[in-house]
Amino acid sequence: MATGQLIEMPAEGREAFTGVLRFYDLAKRQEWQVKGLPWGELAPIPEGKGTPQRQARRKDMWRSVLTQQLQADMLACDMASQLLNIAPDHEAKLYYSTMVQDESRHTEAWLKLVGEAGGTAERDPHLDNLAHMTLEADTLQEKVFLMQVFYERLIISRFRLIARSSRGTVLEDLCNRLATDDGIHHGAGMAYERVLLQNADKKTQRKLVDAANRLLPEFAAHAMWRPKERAWIGRMMEARDAERLKEDLEIGVRLAESLGLDVSDVEMPF
Repeated sequence: MATGQLIEMPAEGREAFTGVLRFYDLAKRQEWQVKGLPWGELAPIPEGKGTPQRQARRKDMWRSVLTQQLQADMLACDMASQLLNIAPDHEAKLYYSTMVQDESRHTEAWLKLVGEAGGTAERDPHLDNLAHMTLEADTLQEKVFLMQVFYERLIISRFRLIARSSRGTVLEDLCNRLATDDGIHHGAGMAYERVLLQNADKKTQRKLVDAANRLLPEFAAHAMWRPKERAWIGRMMEARDAERLKEDLEIGVRLAESLGLDVSDVEMPF
């Protein structure tokens, strides 16, 4: 990480951080506790029907979903902690202090839910690659861009899809909360990235486009990846998943363009 590039904005420029502070205040108002989830009142995950074999197959599928989300939030803890430590601006540090708490709370909830569902399943290798891209990026602009502008926004649709498929469960409640939290994370990242790019030269902007071109194929691989527990349903939904992925990635590119980046060289992985 090129920490020498991180220079805190002078006091007279603090009005630029109004958006970041707005999301900090929103994050504080939206805080929730894991003990507030409906443990014991609702089933942890959707309950299968039919033969014992069919029920077991369904449970394994949901365990794989929980495992992927647990993995994602454990990695997000590392990324949020890194942003808290390297961001030079007081307002950003305030926000990232809440983001670290959020990701830790999410991890705690997934751990508890995975335990109630019978344990973890196969790990998603593409999530590890996405995390390494962010953790090893050279500049703060790239890290915020990769994690919050792109990934946090793209994952929200996945939470909404899981919630719709798990009505009346703890999982639905958790995914609805996470969609809200990640929407705040994304909004804060957009606000901070605008500040970071105020005086960015073309070389810096070019690095962000290059970062997007590295991230998009890996995110696409993550979105389409299915462990053995979900291979059967993945085959049935492959065409719809690909269509949904295309829509999500197009949104990501439009977000990059809204930051003033030239996205003409962004390569869509489909």
